[in-house]
Amino acid sequence: MNNLKLGVIEARFADIIWENQPLCSADLVKLAAQELNWKKSTTYTVLKRLIQRGIFQNQNGVVSALIPRDEYFAAQGEQFIEETFQGSLPAFLAAFTARRKLTAEEIEQLQTIIDQMRR
Repeated sequence: MNNLKLGVIEARFADIIWENQPLCSADLVKLAAQELNWKKSTTYTVLKRLIQRGIFQNQNGVVSALIPRDEYFAAQGEQFIEETFQGSLPAFLAAFTARRKLTAEEIEQLQTIIDQMRR
């Protein structure tokens, strides 16, 4: 899973793909130029790196995700909790809420998740 970690700029680039996929590589070059001020070579270099890491694919000039954005972030969250809190979600929530109080709506959403998991 470590090879799936994205740096800040890689994450911005990945968002462009996730938000616009499937898209032809020429359109990706244009979007990266507009949003990241990248040259064509930079776009293809970073795309190649993310393809090698198994996050995206380029089939016949059409770029798309192999890993959907929500699955990517779920895996990143799991890895963070595993590495930082020895896999304990309650320990993570205790640390998180020690500095930031949850709203009533957030508590209700968490309770709904817990109730669904019990079923």
